[in-house]
Amino acid sequence: MSIQNRYEFVYYVSCVNANPNGDPDMGNTPRIDPETRQGFIADVATKRRIRNYILTAFAGQDGMDIIIQQSTNINRFIAQAKRNAGVDDCAKQTNAVYAGRKKACEMFYDVRTFGAVMSTGPNAGQVRGPVQITFGKSVDPVLPLDISITRMAVADNIKDGTVEQYEEAEKKAEADSMRTMGRKQLIPFGLYEVRGFISANLAAETGFDDEDFQALREAILNMYEHDRSASKGEMAVVSPLILFKHAGTDLDENQRVRQARLGCAPAHRLFELVHVQKKAEIEHPRSYKDYDAWVELDKLPAGVEIGFQRDAFGPVTWGELPADEIWFRHG
Repeated sequence: MSIQNRYEFVYYVSCVNANPNGDPDMGNTPRIDPETRQGFIADVATKRRIRNYILTAFAGQDGMDIIIQQSTNINRFIAQAKRNAGVDDCAKQTNAVYAGRKKACEMFYDVRTFGAVMSTGPNAGQVRGPVQITFGKSVDPVLPLDISITRMAVADNIKDGTVEQYEEAEKKAEADSMRTMGRKQLIPFGLYEVRGFISANLAAETGFDDEDFQALREAILNMYEHDRSASKGEMAVVSPLILFKHAGTDLDENQRVRQARLGCAPAHRLFELVHVQKKAEIEHPRSYKDYDAWVELDKLPAGVEIGFQRDAFGPVTWGELPADEIWFRHG
């Protein structure tokens, strides 16, 4: 059964000496708001890391494949979904498109979660995903740096070159010509807030259920642990994953179920209960511990529950901060 409650969630990502999300149109420099100088992490960058984690952690499990994979043709997966649904790969009839759409939701975790445009090529229609993630935005302005680096070797090509020809070329070359220069873009530090939304109504259409939700939480809390590279430096989800669950307030069960699906408070009011602010004595933060973080639990609207998950494989603590939480506190 698909999830029966609307959710919102928020978490914080620490970025130390890294490029959290480069802009390919700007020489891969870290994305920033040109007016406020606050940094961005694009939603597609976050979803890419979630997809990569799901591929790693749930490889081979039914229903946990990923349709958007590196260096692949999406149409191949769409055609496979239609074939598995018992229709021709390229059938255009409405019932064939619907069958392919339904099967794709069953086969692919990211289609079931984030949705997909599958009207290309074989055509399995479009899916609106129940899970939507915003651009991550840094709490304070960030400072992009463009650093020169040196590689003590070259990669000059000799057409159809043999080992002996490359050795001879090295002997003839001057030492200075056998080095290359490069550049690396990074920020010294940034603390990014990322928000997300989960629709119970759209979950009913795709089949996004409690197990999928658990996998999503695991992926969010663990994704940076499996995304290490020279450009990513030290990136980590440093806060608990903070969850807002709409449970309803009405005494009538049918009405309460309706409230749980549609929500009991607007999302912005819930996000405003979470605060992260730079400490007064800190001028240039270089750690998430240079910030105070608190949640106003006493202002939680009726019908909404708040939960905190610290570890990827740990439980959700509802109604209060986990006993071992070291950063966030009660407001």
